[in-house]
Amino acid sequence: MTVYVDDAVHPWRGERWAHLMADTLPELHAMAQQLGIPRRAFQNRPSGVHYDVPAPLRQQAIALGAQPISRHVDRALVRQVIANARAQFVE
Repeated sequence: MTVYVDDAVHPWRGERWAHLMADTLPELHAMAQQLGIPRRAFQNRPSGVHYDVPAPLRQQAIALGAQPISRHVDRALVRQVIANARAQFVE
């Protein structure tokens, strides 16, 4: 089981943001908790369950064991991770 953090670093509100995703919701929530991200920041979306993380927390997530993935290099893996995140959406 793995937690992933992508390199889609989007500018928003003066920060640059990436997406934290995981093979399972418990892993995702556990990593977010380790990073100090409140549960209210969880995004349960049809496009995929995830947490948005600012760039400094992306580096911390990697240090804690999250696998960095690149939308430019790891395209097949990114598609697989996103498909898994979409499958975890709960209405």
